[in-house]
Amino acid sequence: MSTAPDPATEPDPATEPDPATEPAAPVSAARPGRETLHYAVRNPKLIIGFTVVVLLLLAGLVGPPLLDSTDPNEYVGPQAAPPDGTYWMGTTTFGQDVYAQFVHGLRATFLVGVVGGAIAAVIAMLVGFLAGYRGGVVDEILNMLTNVVLVLPALAVLLIINAYLGVRSVPVQGLFIGLTSWPWAARAIRAQTFSLRTREFVDLARLSGSGTWRIVFREIAPNMSSYLFMMFILLFGGSVLIASSLDFIGLGPTEGVSLGLMLQSAQQWSALQLGMWWWFVPPGAGITAIVGALYVANVGLDEVFNPKLREA
Repeated sequence: MSTAPDPATEPDPATEPDPATEPAAPVSAARPGRETLHYAVRNPKLIIGFTVVVLLLLAGLVGPPLLDSTDPNEYVGPQAAPPDGTYWMGTTTFGQDVYAQFVHGLRATFLVGVVGGAIAAVIAMLVGFLAGYRGGVVDEILNMLTNVVLVLPALAVLLIINAYLGVRSVPVQGLFIGLTSWPWAARAIRAQTFSLRTREFVDLARLSGSGTWRIVFREIAPNMSSYLFMMFILLFGGSVLIASSLDFIGLGPTEGVSLGLMLQSAQQWSALQLGMWWWFVPPGAGITAIVGALYVANVGLDEVFNPKLREA
């Protein structure tokens, strides 16, 4: 037996929300990682920058094993030959294959960037996190140390160190670059940590009995992950530029070859005056492409991670 519906309990069509017009739940609240990926794959600066870096990295990793000779400085062909089917980037005035030097130089350039950038990033994070979280006397001491290293003429220090080293290698060069290029990053991390250490989730972790480094790496650092990644990219590019400057003035690695050493050799043996453009253009273009692509990708990352800069 059916009963008539009660008007008091029956929903009013005029006030009932329409599923077709009801706004959907925001995706970012539930899936922030997917939203970031959504904007990342649609950011042309990020895609172009990382594509150029990856292609050059693959050339540096895959190129040397494919060569007939493992020594990029070996005299293998005619002297001062322009690019052709046999020697894709020509030869030097001594008959060395410019292409072999270029791909070996790419590997050395990426290696010094990774070593120098990683060492600088680690020191900057340790100093910046500790100074920003602890404050007080610890902050004053670390801030004084940072200011001392910051005002030192880093290039002059590197010149003196490299000049007195008997044997210079790419890892050693990256080590000294990393030890002198961290202060600006440490100050930036310190400022960010100051703003995060008073948040509620940090107070809760402190009340639960967590130690300093546990709070730093479990609570504060994850909230700065995008900022730290962008900082490493800048340190990477800066290490490449500093290493190229040292190589160009003759204080690069004493063994092997790098893009900066190629430019130094081309300048020393008058490649520009002789019209041997194939000797100095590839290494110069390689350094410019690596550093430029890194900075373009960094701008793209800033647009991805910062909602105010995202394009629709």
